[in-house]
Amino acid sequence: MTSAQPPAPGRELSNPPTDGISNLRFSNHSDHLLVSSWDKTVRLYDASADSLRGEFMHAGPVLDCCFHDDSSGFSATADNTVRRIVFSHGKEDILGRHDAPVRCIEYSYAAGQVITGSWDKTLKCWDPRGASGQERTLVGTYPQPERVYSLSLVGNRLVVATAGRQVNVYDLRNMSQPEQRRESSLKYQTRCVRCYPNGTGYALSSVEGRVAMEFFDLSEASQAKKYAFKCHRKSEAGRDIVYPVNAIAFHPVYGTFATGGCDGFVNVWDGNNKKRLYQYSKYPTSIAALSFSRDGRLLAVASSYTFEEGEKPHEPDAIFVRSVNEIEVKPKPKVYPNPPA
Repeated sequence: MTSAQPPAPGRELSNPPTDGISNLRFSNHSDHLLVSSWDKTVRLYDASADSLRGEFMHAGPVLDCCFHDDSSGFSATADNTVRRIVFSHGKEDILGRHDAPVRCIEYSYAAGQVITGSWDKTLKCWDPRGASGQERTLVGTYPQPERVYSLSLVGNRLVVATAGRQVNVYDLRNMSQPEQRRESSLKYQTRCVRCYPNGTGYALSSVEGRVAMEFFDLSEASQAKKYAFKCHRKSEAGRDIVYPVNAIAFHPVYGTFATGGCDGFVNVWDGNNKKRLYQYSKYPTSIAALSFSRDGRLLAVASSYTFEEGEKPHEPDAIFVRSVNEIEVKPKPKVYPNPPA
């Protein structure tokens, strides 16, 4: 390869989904990668070995997935169902149902519960240790102001982003009402919310090429630190072309973060110093999802058209796994008053 060529976008995994990729996540224990898709599948890959370890076919498109342990997880589907999937035994069961498609799912290791957000405008918590059947596994149902679009957890804190630019912050130990009810500081629809690994706040992205950096602490000093910035845009013939920011992923070691947009680019940011650290070469189509491995050595990228321009010919859906160099994700230390915890 000559030095004039941009670096490869990473290693492309074999046996990718055959329709839009809704999410992908690395395991907390290994380089296993869980992937959900509109092709109705949840797939488990070994990202290092490029092998498909298992696959489940559901009755409807799978809108989200998360790990429980290294060989099992949970899925959220457009047929309103929340499922537990166990790859080591090839078995699945239904934890319960919503009244509309289930858009997001998280597993809380702190609470031992599965948390789901749906377009039925509710959040539900489930205890997967209960026997199958909704009456045994459902812990609680919590009405939301609008359809749930994105969820994120850090410790006992849960952030729920809904339609209508609403954001609810909960303490999982007391779900009776939100700890905070907020409105997005961005003017347009929320696409993704992700908590800072150090637990002090969250990043939120919108369809209009912006990311907001928010803090939980309501003191004046903390709120003075919040800001928003433009990204995933380009100027063409004097016009600003703006792309949705679909994905945010925090680096587990450095607390820096990557964003992925419908422009096909992945950018890495140092939120503390308000600087872009790196831009990876363009991917074939929109970035639908991003995930760093547990040690931050790998970044999984879903290059998958998200239908922001309706039905049209597009590049095949693909998963790229790239090795992450320290220079791409490590903040420049000289400016740091307080490194992230």
